[in-house]
Amino acid sequence: MAHLTARLGLLSAAALLAACAAPGTTVPSSPAASASAAEACAALARAVMPAPTELSTRHVAAGTRRAGDKPTGQPLGGHCVVKGRIDPRIGVGGRPFATGFELSLPDDWNGRLLYLGGGGNDGRVRDTTLSSSISGGTPSPLAQGFAVVSTDAGHDGVDGSFALDPRARVDHAFDAHHKTALAARALAQARYGRLPHHSYFSGCSGGGRQGMMFAQRYPELFDGINAGAPAMRVSSGATVAAMWNTLKFEAAAPRDAAGAPILSRAFSDGDLKLVAARINAACDAADGLADGMVQHTAACRFDPAAMQCSGEKTDNCLSAPQVQALQAFAGGPTDSAGRALYAGQPWDPGIAGPGWRQWTLGKSATAKADARYVFLMVDALKHEFFTPPDPGFDYRRFDFDRDPARMQWFSALYDTYEDTRLTAFKARGGRLLFVHGMSDPIFSATEMLDYFGALAAHHGGLDAVQGFARTFLVPGMNHCSGGPATDQFDAIQAMVDWVETGQAPDRILAKAAPNNAWFPNRSRPLCPFPRYARYGGQGPVDDAASFQCVLP
Repeated sequence: MAHLTARLGLLSAAALLAACAAPGTTVPSSPAASASAAEACAALARAVMPAPTELSTRHVAAGTRRAGDKPTGQPLGGHCVVKGRIDPRIGVGGRPFATGFELSLPDDWNGRLLYLGGGGNDGRVRDTTLSSSISGGTPSPLAQGFAVVSTDAGHDGVDGSFALDPRARVDHAFDAHHKTALAARALAQARYGRLPHHSYFSGCSGGGRQGMMFAQRYPELFDGINAGAPAMRVSSGATVAAMWNTLKFEAAAPRDAAGAPILSRAFSDGDLKLVAARINAACDAADGLADGMVQHTAACRFDPAAMQCSGEKTDNCLSAPQVQALQAFAGGPTDSAGRALYAGQPWDPGIAGPGWRQWTLGKSATAKADARYVFLMVDALKHEFFTPPDPGFDYRRFDFDRDPARMQWFSALYDTYEDTRLTAFKARGGRLLFVHGMSDPIFSATEMLDYFGALAAHHGGLDAVQGFARTFLVPGMNHCSGGPATDQFDAIQAMVDWVETGQAPDRILAKAAPNNAWFPNRSRPLCPFPRYARYGGQGPVDDAASFQCVLP
């Protein structure tokens, strides 16, 4: 193993132009390209970079490591792991900052670069031996020969306190990602003597936002982008909805001895299973088969008012406050004048999935809530999304008339929902593949469809926009994965086929994991919106081959 550290200056003008050249550009072979893999890896610690960077490298011999560093599975081929810190500095309060990244470069390179998006508040580098969080059915891209890069987005630590530093907020929004992408290209050129012939991005949630950010701010860098559950309005809409939903659910929750709401008990698991069963009863068969999955989402009509108890609460009905909470969740947040502040949520049986509870209610048996709405979204709200930050903010004081205005400055820097044209990305031949779970409790599938509809309107309608952008809805799926869903699919290969062979994805094979609690090993096609998967009337009901992608 080689471990070398060097702080380096700016690229020469010629090298910088080469690093930023169009995908597929070739350059003369470097001496390192003909050296042994281990020696070539060690030499990268001395590479000249686009910005001041601290580098360390280690070479992993073939057969000595598995994806995710698991004890079982197919051994990885030989590869070089490059760790870097771009623009190290001391920020507000004496806190050290840098854009940390990891780049894995296979000895046997297929010529492609894959950027793995992050999520949450970022602050950690994702394992580059694994796939992205929205393509869990993809075998390790590194094992396939991709060069794979990931970044911490400019800070170390997953809490939101980094955002007290103004520059760290800009890095998190876009600048750290741009620097990481340029560094990965420069290091690939230094290792292989040429740039990637194609570059791809794949991520979910905050990673999906990052993908959209690249399509808008740096459209020249990626040929194909997978954007899962993209956090398009996280700093100005979805976080408002998280506050709204939490307060509505708390209003339906029992109280402790001090009168504080116990959020997790607003709905029992049995209550949520009952709601899921009623949604299925109302909507499931519209796709030609009652199978516990609502494929024809546009035809789903449901109102929990029909479930309200006529007397005392029982296991077969909901209390009036529970009904009201669900109606508010589906309707979306509003101000006191009734103006919508974010999209509402569609009805889907994935409401009974553990991922739905994890975000909305949590499991805490006390009034100290552990739902992600509270510990993750409130953390981001008070440190980063409010301008100026308000570290002592209490979410129960959120004012739906006044507080959204405190979120608008950072929204202009961070959110991606306003650009519904993507003109430059389309003009250079880029391809954009959206994937969204129908039961995602934080980023609404309705918002995704609203954005896609606006994008289509600027490009000649839904049929015309399919030439460069497609949306795939995943019935039952919670946030990025999980739930009563076929959530295992290879979106990365679908993108590669689209970009490199022109084979647009008319359907993507998706499977439920073997340990799926609802229907293990079931397969279904994911269909490009507005098409949906409909049972053909014959064939095994758990086999994707028995379904066609049809228009409503």
